[in-house]
Amino acid sequence: MKYYIIAGEASGDLHGSNLMKALAKEDPSANFRFWGGDLMQAVGGTLVKHYKERSFMGFAEVIMNLSAIFKDIAFCKQDIQNFNPDVIIFIDNSGFNLRIAKWAKQQNFRTNYYISPQVWASRAGRVPAIKRDIDAMFVILPFVEDFYKKYDYKVTFVGHPLIDAIANRKIIDEKQFRTENNLSEKPIIALLPGSRKQEIKNMLSVMLSIAKDFTDYQFVIAGAPSQDYNFYEPFIKSKNINFISNKTYDLLSVASAALVTSGTATLETALFKVPQVVCYKGSAISYQIAKRIITLKYISLVNLIMDKEVVTELIQNDFNKKRLKKELNIILDEKERSKIFADYNELEKILGGKGASEKTAKLIYNAIKA
Repeated sequence: MKYYIIAGEASGDLHGSNLMKALAKEDPSANFRFWGGDLMQAVGGTLVKHYKERSFMGFAEVIMNLSAIFKDIAFCKQDIQNFNPDVIIFIDNSGFNLRIAKWAKQQNFRTNYYISPQVWASRAGRVPAIKRDIDAMFVILPFVEDFYKKYDYKVTFVGHPLIDAIANRKIIDEKQFRTENNLSEKPIIALLPGSRKQEIKNMLSVMLSIAKDFTDYQFVIAGAPSQDYNFYEPFIKSKNINFISNKTYDLLSVASAALVTSGTATLETALFKVPQVVCYKGSAISYQIAKRIITLKYISLVNLIMDKEVVTELIQNDFNKKRLKKELNIILDEKERSKIFADYNELEKILGGKGASEKTAKLIYNAIKA
């Protein structure tokens, strides 16, 4: 079978790569053509365009890059026509994917969506278009299945693929990891400032502003696979600041606490049982637009899934040196940590166990064969 897959950022690349591995087990003759990243490319097939070439963060930034986005959409449609896949699989990345899905359905391509657009957070008005254009939707958060029920749209909750990604990782030797990465024996505060240049610039300087107040710890920046060390180097101005590229899971497995940019990384950090402070700061224009259209109580997946504040969220003006220092001190306190660990254990149960990629691959492949 021929599979055309479209993912738009680092998390989509991770989930796309695991889905591709599962599809290859179901269908040994699988032929993949995809928009994604290094992880998907490592599985095999043809990479059409890397996500880092088209990664725009925030409403204002998207508007400024509309010309490039429309060129990509036109190119993608032509590329799909040329490849003529048995199924198109969309992974998150709603702004781009829903435009392609509308066209693809009109062309009678089979359309599947893995990891729903966040219409449960904003733009619920897109649901009728999703019902019209998507043949099958596979969701990874339990409350999303309930959300779609309100619109009489049946979707399938398959569990969260991060559980598999974390469970199947190679276990590291902590002493060796510290030695190889020039880390001392001090406890580690992991910094996860995101993967896009814009968000890293917004987040990292504030995260690092408190490093001198925590000299008993070492702060370690988790470098994104899409960015070079040269980009991070100007931020590293203190002796207790270190940098490790493309080893986020290894870093989280040895960290005592973390400062994390809102996104998939908040859930990854929770599944590694690392107490965290969730941080977010966008451009003033993007933030004002988001405030008016996003209807959720929380921005982090951890709090959304648990429907309560398990981890503190510092958003926009609250994300400052004074608040960050205060909140980090709180999660380093043993009593507070024990509460967080109990909530993290409950979170993992709610997410439904292992096998998300395998379940999704089976459903996709069997539907094509039917």
